[in-house]
Amino acid sequence: MIEDDLRAAFVRHEPLTPSTGPLRAAIDRLARRRRQLRRRWQAGGTALAVLGVLGIGVPLFTPESAGPPQAAGLTGASDRPVAAGAVNVLLVGIDNRGSVPPLADSVLLLHIPSDRSRPYLVSLPRDLKVPINGHDTDKLNAAFPLGAGHSPPDLTKGYELTRQTVATLTGVRIDTGVVLTYSALRTLTNEVGGVPVCLPERVQSAHTQRVFPAACQRLDGAAAVDLLRQRYGLPDGSQGRDRNARIFAAGLVRSASDQGVLTNPVRLAKLLGAVGPDLAVSPGEATMLDLMRLVPTLRSVDPVGLSLPVGEPTGSSHFVQADPKLAPEFLAALREDRLGDWVARHPGQVSPTR
Repeated sequence: MIEDDLRAAFVRHEPLTPSTGPLRAAIDRLARRRRQLRRRWQAGGTALAVLGVLGIGVPLFTPESAGPPQAAGLTGASDRPVAAGAVNVLLVGIDNRGSVPPLADSVLLLHIPSDRSRPYLVSLPRDLKVPINGHDTDKLNAAFPLGAGHSPPDLTKGYELTRQTVATLTGVRIDTGVVLTYSALRTLTNEVGGVPVCLPERVQSAHTQRVFPAACQRLDGAAAVDLLRQRYGLPDGSQGRDRNARIFAAGLVRSASDQGVLTNPVRLAKLLGAVGPDLAVSPGEATMLDLMRLVPTLRSVDPVGLSLPVGEPTGSSHFVQADPKLAPEFLAALREDRLGDWVARHPGQVSPTR
């Protein structure tokens, strides 16, 4: 009897129940939006997590003493607003061998424009003649050992003097930065199962005699380090090494993305945990989470490869000087956040990353 009464009550009130159509449509729209954002976070997070490895690096933006982030820290919400305006990240690659003062083999500036169109990776030649704060004029790569000192070298101090030198050279604010050692690069490459690269010219190692053919090939960690150390015998010397680094970094992004190594916070945290001991980072205000929160705002995560325009090496020290005509215009575009306009006017200055 009670069951009959309940059925009758449901029948009487069923016409009063609001339609579920609008609610279901709203849920479907929200689900689609979440899937779109998730795909953008996964693709962009992968790119920015490896962007800058001696040509594009791992931006672990936490104080060195804090260690690598946990998975929860990579997915958690933050009350801090997403950064507005242009963002500049300094990336320094070094060959760190114990107590030997390490030179900066690669100095790059990752510029994320305020319109969030796409990132720009600017190579600053290691042999560029620059004034170094508290020291004489020297090559750009000398700033790191002058800051780091000996026994053992302090990577954080080496980074800081390099940061000051780059800030003076470019006139832009450096928001944060990272120092990546070859040990970290070797670990990162092996963790993603090797990196495919397509080299435009044959490279023979001056250290191991290994030959890298002018062809597509997959590099393990040891081979990657060997390739990225090479500048002798290349037609463009250090600039040729910077070019190979950009090709390698693009392959690293693709390999990590294809294998899903960095597409979830748990695996990302594990990877950064493996690489973390070999990183030194800027104790600035920006964090990795802050940078990754920029990803959904980028229209493209594929970087534009650029290099500060310079002339031919001169003298026995093989210094290079900034190009007197192109460099001032380039640096003005960087300072004023107009690199897109610069690229449109000077397409020949864009360096392919594939």
